Amino acid sequence: MKLFLAALSLALPLSAANELHLYTWADYIKPELVEKFETANGCKVIIDTFDSNEAMYAKVKAGAAGYDVILPSSYMVKLMVSEGLLAPLDHTKLPGLKNIDPSVLAKTSDATMTHAVPYATSYGVLAYRKDRIKNPEPSWAMLARADLGRRACILNDMRETLGSALRFLGHSINTRDEKQLAAARDVVIGWKQHIAKFDNEQYKSAIDSGEFVLVHGYSGDLFQVVSENDQVGILMPKEGMTMACDELIIPKGAANPGLAHAWIAFVLDPAVAAENMEWMGYIMPNLEALKKVSPEFLSNPAVAIPDELKTKCEVIDDVGADLAKYTKVWDEVKAAK
Repeated sequence: MKLFLAALSLALPLSAANELHLYTWADYIKPELVEKFETANGCKVIIDTFDSNEAMYAKVKAGAAGYDVILPSSYMVKLMVSEGLLAPLDHTKLPGLKNIDPSVLAKTSDATMTHAVPYATSYGVLAYRKDRIKNPEPSWAMLARADLGRRACILNDMRETLGSALRFLGHSINTRDEKQLAAARDVVIGWKQHIAKFDNEQYKSAIDSGEFVLVHGYSGDLFQVVSENDQVGILMPKEGMTMACDELIIPKGAANPGLAHAWIAFVLDPAVAAENMEWMGYIMPNLEALKKVSPEFLSNPAVAIPDELKTKCEVIDDVGADLAKYTKVWDEVKAAK
């Protein structure tokens, strides 16, 4: 027994040293690529998922430790850097940084990639059932249509949903103006009368099955649905959309920073990134990888955002202390009947 316990005590540190813990969004890395990394690095990748930046941040702030790589959106990266929660990146271990699109970097909060590397960009879009909705319009006004029969949903995400209402009204998604936020609140309360629920997880399967006829969701998620179901179409609201740039970061105190850097280098490899893009449906701002994806991928309506529409899209930014204004009106949206 003593020999067994001694062997176990030796094995435990070795096992921990060979584990990479990721905290990320669902369906954000092709499973076969995870297996490839595990084989190449003699390790086990353990993935936990979150459904909003706020949920991730609350967990980390509450003391959740053990994560080696996390994928928050750019505005949350800015907050986490300001609070000293992130470790600096060792650029000598990340040769793929040279391939990151400068135009995307310019929209992030860490253009020098001191603490974060852009992973993928997404847009908040609408998807609809072609066989159920007549005369669809590329506008957020779709969410106020009475013919939805309450068979619709909008994202259960404060910044995404209020941001969409702000764009509908012609305001910045990062406004600090209380009157503009109140107006956006009223718009979302109006939408609430025509939806079944707020949702971040089930909208993909619901629009695919026809349970819902209209959903508000992330472009990459809906890319996957449209690619497999020709009865589902994408609507890109003409008023503009929210744009998110999710970034790879290493939290301060990560148990395996070496393996974390190896993971970031791996997913930035152009061949790996191209394969991953084709699977998950999100654009990775990796210039060399984009040369390797198929024309079909680039022509998918959830990916092919017209340039004139991109100019109306904004990246969600950290609004500092004014976040309390968003929380207040979001609570009022949720409380409204």
